[in-house]
Amino acid sequence: MKNDNLIQYIYSIADNALILGQRLSELCGHGPSLETDIGITNMALDLLGQTRSYFQYAAKLSEEDITEDDLAYLRTERQYRNVLLVEQPNRDFAYVITRQFLFDAFHLLLLQKLQNSADETLSAIAKKSIKEVSYHFRFSSDWVKRLGDGTDKSHAKIQDAVDNLWTYTDELFHNLGTDSELIEKGIAIDLTKLKEEYYNKIKEIISEATLSIPESKYFQKGGKKGIHTEHMGYLLADLQYMQRTYPNMKW
Repeated sequence: MKNDNLIQYIYSIADNALILGQRLSELCGHGPSLETDIGITNMALDLLGQTRSYFQYAAKLSEEDITEDDLAYLRTERQYRNVLLVEQPNRDFAYVITRQFLFDAFHLLLLQKLQNSADETLSAIAKKSIKEVSYHFRFSSDWVKRLGDGTDKSHAKIQDAVDNLWTYTDELFHNLGTDSELIEKGIAIDLTKLKEEYYNKIKEIISEATLSIPESKYFQKGGKKGIHTEHMGYLLADLQYMQRTYPNMKW
């Protein structure tokens, strides 16, 4: 396919937003307070809106007769390119916030660079999305500080979440094998160049929250190549249920 490398690159960005948006949408009505519940729900809507923009572009680039809905609901698990971090389940509020914080810090850096992409559509999506993601990062980082420097219980819970989720952060900076040509053309972002700035920012906020950086040097990977955790299948079963049960259904 002529645009296959670019389409795969779009998936690697859009699938993160889709899967994390789905995870956050599971929490609608279950937040620890009304204000927080609405905030998390709005973040889910932001991410799903960004997903639509990416998928509409990918469908346009494809030589197949597909729509944004086909890309969201009719791909198989191995065809999703999201990192393992975003598919982790909603264990508790501290876990949700830590997962969000670790992704938001990366997402914001990515969009800052993607604004200057040689691809005008990707650049436009990044410029539109960056305001939303700036709020996401502010929301999640503020909560990390509040929980980390809060009660003994909140500190213990978020430290446990950091310890568990840290192992998924390195994958954020793995380029796909098909990205090299796009990076040379100024379309894709070389993710390896974001790594140092990301960890410096993360460590600064974690330190301010009186939390500790995990000592483990072992990192999980595979999501970008379509090899996911056991949680992904259950998530897709919920996400794709209506379309799979009632094919070609129209509202």
